[in-house]
Amino acid sequence: MNTFMIVFLTLLGLSLLTELWLASRHIRHVAANRAAVPKAFRNKITLEDHQKAADYTMTHTRFGRIENVYGTVLLLIWTLGGGLEWLDQLCRGLGWGELSTGTVFIVGGFVFMGLLGLPMSVYQTFVIENRFGFNKTSPRLFLADMIKKVLLLGLLGAPLAIAVLWLMQETGALWWVYVWLLWSGFTLLLIWAYPALIAPIFNKFTPLKEGSVRERIQSLLERTGFRSRGIFVMDGSRRSAHGNAYFTGFGKTKRIVFFDTLLEHLGEKEIEAVLAHELGHFKRRHVMKRMLLTFGFSLAGLAILGWLVTQPWFYIGLGLSQPSTHAALMLFMLTVPVFTFFLQPLLAWGSRRHEYEADSFAAEQTDAGELVSALVKLYRENASTLTPDPLHSAFYDSHPPAALRIAHLADKT
Repeated sequence: MNTFMIVFLTLLGLSLLTELWLASRHIRHVAANRAAVPKAFRNKITLEDHQKAADYTMTHTRFGRIENVYGTVLLLIWTLGGGLEWLDQLCRGLGWGELSTGTVFIVGGFVFMGLLGLPMSVYQTFVIENRFGFNKTSPRLFLADMIKKVLLLGLLGAPLAIAVLWLMQETGALWWVYVWLLWSGFTLLLIWAYPALIAPIFNKFTPLKEGSVRERIQSLLERTGFRSRGIFVMDGSRRSAHGNAYFTGFGKTKRIVFFDTLLEHLGEKEIEAVLAHELGHFKRRHVMKRMLLTFGFSLAGLAILGWLVTQPWFYIGLGLSQPSTHAALMLFMLTVPVFTFFLQPLLAWGSRRHEYEADSFAAEQTDAGELVSALVKLYRENASTLTPDPLHSAFYDSHPPAALRIAHLADKT
């Protein structure tokens, strides 16, 4: 057992124990506050809805503990358990060239991992979401989505894997710089292509009908100087009763998308307020900041991989006997979450700060009270708990807890 293996196992164990401890705290805290609606929401949320949200949250969190243990066991099987070693030898046994062998190894690995994760996804969709009345996905649609994802992996993932492995093998010691440029360009291409080419594979998008809602949205866009390629309604109700709204794309491909489930529950002014919040992310340059942060982390990660790929202990410490570019790439992708796990609270803090800034922007452009009303409805319709454990929320949540967010907006009214 080399030093790197000991470090890996130690961090893996610490991250799992932390996840399980935080989950237990969260369950206890939500259960302890289940009996009464928080004071700030008593005139807005019924006890029945509050308890449904508590039960939904606790069920998800309990299942999340199982997922954490399952994911940890799978990671150990893939690495120290010899799973990747078996797959590597299987691919080498085909007798193909290094580039073809590496591509089959990478794509095949992701296919196997997807299949092993399928039971978790099926249970989540057809048991938990069904139990609380959110699932609208039929088995046929679930299977169709899975097939489409596999095809997309082949159409997009395989060429990317070929290009990355070729750069790693052919461009010298600074290959990681070229791979970073390729990855960054590919990411930007996906963001650009997603609205018009990828998203419609899974959902139907129809332009928002003419009327007072559209007029109100157009007025908001003009006031804020935001340009979009269109305002669309997505048939989210085909798969789930959850509601949401989002922006997608960049440059000339930017689209505003509302779930049809969201439009069913919100009034015109509330829809305007929700959209103003999303506009706030663009106006405060949150999207650009997050993108630059992602590119910065990826560059640093690839630079580290550029060093690790030449270190025999890296492969041996993670269960692979034969060094190769494809093995290094797969090992790095599998294990980097273990080494970055404790950065998660910092990233979550930054995201929550952006949410507060977007709320402030929305309060400047619309009625803060309408955004509060919309958020309360979304908390209720999505069964989001109003009483998360503070430490669990600080570690994981990209959005501030409901009580803090509403209090922040109350100061703007």
